[in-house]
Amino acid sequence: QVQLVESGGGLVQAGGSLRLSCEASGRTSDINSLGWFRQALGKQRELVATITTRGSTNYADSVQGRFTISRDNAKNTVYLQMNSVKPEDTAVYYCHAEVVVYTIEGSSRFDYWGQGTQVTVSS
Repeated sequence: QVQLVESGGGLVQAGGSLRLSCEASGRTSDINSLGWFRQALGKQRELVATITTRGSTNYADSVQGRFTISRDNAKNTVYLQMNSVKPEDTAVYYCHAEVVVYTIEGSSRFDYWGQGTQVTVSS
């Protein structure tokens, strides 16, 4: 199994910057990708950004050009650099790991989540 611990959330003014960190532990060798999701009050949880072990990234349209996801495979840590933040970015941000385990009958995928960290953007 994989454990995820997040840090870096807090209060920031609109237009400012914030960096989130997430350290993975456990069976990290089975992690295929790491990413960030967020859930605003009363809203569905949505994808923010993902990154694979090869470095391929994917961003939600709403954060494209403002947020940057990066990964340090040696440290099993993923980061989310948030620039030019907006009040609409206010949400609980969750670290996510996709784990793939191969067996004789195929592969199995598992999802692991961090506890979440609050990001609040004031106007």
